[in-house]
Amino acid sequence: MKLVKITILSIVIIIVGIISISYVTTESNMIEEIEENPSEQINQLIEWDSDKLFKVLVDPNDIILFEGKSVPLKATFGLKSELKEIYDEIGVFDQAVKPLVIIPTFTASAYAPFGFYDYYNERCGEQCLTTRIISEDKLDYKSSANGVKILNLLGYHSISDLELHKNPNILNDYKKIIVLHNEYVSKIMFDALTLHKNVVFLYPNALYAEIEVDMSNNEITLIRGHGYPESTIVNGFDWENENTHPYEFDKDCDNWEFYKISNGFMLNCYPEQSVWQNAVLLKALKEL
Repeated sequence: MKLVKITILSIVIIIVGIISISYVTTESNMIEEIEENPSEQINQLIEWDSDKLFKVLVDPNDIILFEGKSVPLKATFGLKSELKEIYDEIGVFDQAVKPLVIIPTFTASAYAPFGFYDYYNERCGEQCLTTRIISEDKLDYKSSANGVKILNLLGYHSISDLELHKNPNILNDYKKIIVLHNEYVSKIMFDALTLHKNVVFLYPNALYAEIEVDMSNNEITLIRGHGYPESTIVNGFDWENENTHPYEFDKDCDNWEFYKISNGFMLNCYPEQSVWQNAVLLKALKEL
């Protein structure tokens, strides 16, 4: 992978290149206090590792152990005034036609309680293959919450997948489209995204299963994919660029790279915990 050297980023790479997350002493003490007294300070946000590329504020109750590492399950991000030059290099603030990000609320809905995954895990029947479309504020790790927040801070435009389903021609107004973990999409969305000439698939496992959208009832229904209606069906669109295995399961992104496909680029790892820490990755995304 060829990347332009970024002088101002060289200092930051040392800081943000380390994936492991650490507490400062005062944060550790606060977390211990809240664990002992869960009814107190329940909504108090603390700063998560002040050396990160962005301000990261978390509720201590949202800190989890994930694959042996402490990570914030949900976080609020902000820009740091002292890093303005870096943000100018990795953001798209000055672009006349900014890239467009597709927010995966359909995927968030599929993962919600009484959704598709309760059916997959045999906790309910096919009634769970129809589920309510949830709002953007309900996004989480599985639906690119961090990616949405960070790209918004860096000046990217965004629309929900429902908006894209309603008006697929909107993609014609943008030179570059950013797809996140948009795992569940309608055929209208699939056609629009695969016909566009410059799409960056920032998360693997995108365009994985076909859904039907019922706008009158604000619901989606699984049609095909993810082993449904036949267990042998993998990608619901039989998409030639299917890249779920093994890339979806690489959460560290230590050896990340964007590789070329017929209508854009794909990232070879799941960057939800890297997108708010890795300035070089964000710079590469901007330059594609």
